[in-house]
Amino acid sequence: MKFKKINFGHIDDMIIAWMDRWGVTLLRYSLAIVFIWFGILKPFGLSSATDMVAKTVYWVDPAWFIPFLGWWEVVIGVCLLYKPMVRAGIFLMALQMAGTFLPMILLPDVVYVQFPFVLTLEGQYIVKNIVLISAAIVVGSKVKEK
Repeated sequence: MKFKKINFGHIDDMIIAWMDRWGVTLLRYSLAIVFIWFGILKPFGLSSATDMVAKTVYWVDPAWFIPFLGWWEVVIGVCLLYKPMVRAGIFLMALQMAGTFLPMILLPDVVYVQFPFVLTLEGQYIVKNIVLISAAIVVGSKVKEK
């Protein structure tokens, strides 16, 4: 019995072509899901981030700010779902992301177990935003492509 030689280079090329074709679209949808999911929890008082947001932006009444922030995040997600609105979604996300790092400065006792490298779960939640920002940069780099 003779075995056919498998061309792994061809399989690799096919996988890379698929990732090139669908990667940015899936990244855009993933961002949209995260923003809609995390955002919609806030107006209904279901977000685990509510307390940290209230403590971080202590000069604003959380009764209106947290729902506002949640709906803002939902709008970001919806914009990312609808291709002509991606630029607007990324712009809104850039404004929102600036505030997400404030607890690292204003609430070090909540963010760090041991400053500056050992993070609490809340700190990890904040630092993961670097990945979201990078994903938005990749998605934004393709807004002119068909």
